Amino acid sequence: MSIEFSVSDEVRAAAPAFRELIVEADVCNGPTSDELWAEIEAEAARLRATLAMEQVRLRPAIDATRRAYKALGKEPNRYRPSAEALTRRCVKGVELYRTLSIIDLINLMSLLTGHSIGGFDADKVVGNICLGVGREGEPYEAIGRGPLNIHCLPVIRDEVGGIGTPTSDNDRTKLSEQTTRLLMTINMYDGGDPAAMEALTRRLLTEYASATNITFKLY
Repeated sequence: MSIEFSVSDEVRAAAPAFRELIVEADVCNGPTSDELWAEIEAEAARLRATLAMEQVRLRPAIDATRRAYKALGKEPNRYRPSAEALTRRCVKGVELYRTLSIIDLINLMSLLTGHSIGGFDADKVVGNICLGVGREGEPYEAIGRGPLNIHCLPVIRDEVGGIGTPTSDNDRTKLSEQTTRLLMTINMYDGGDPAAMEALTRRLLTEYASATNITFKLY
């Protein structure tokens, strides 16, 4: 069953150019292949060679995400969008973690585009999803970092609670080797290039996650 998506007026006001590309697919999420890792290492090396640290936050997609954070009342230097954090690691020369194919191909997409992208096990997502703003004291268990203060962060929720922010996804719906159905949220706070994102997503999912039944919806 296809998952529907909606955006709150508060987020629309903070980021008027925002568009969301929702991707669903049947996948195989095994260990990252050498071929995918080579693409990641090549892009990391390119970023390191072409960007100074102070330029990272000025990449259009990252800058737009940061501006949305500020408009909602969140300090982006304390709660960096994931694409910014990944790019900074590359520019610093810090090696990225090699994990599973879908997680790493999403990281590659973020490095290539500057968009912070959510990846979820669709079988763990309850009902439809919506993008709103985190509330004071709202519980959120971020992957690998524990409780995260999502107050004033843009947050994607299902019918149970938060599953994703541009800073970190939630442990409850995280991807694993047992994931067979993927939900991906491509958060384009600058409006992005949906056609290019669709082509890139389709290529990487097909090549590295044996994806079938790939669907795209633009909001």
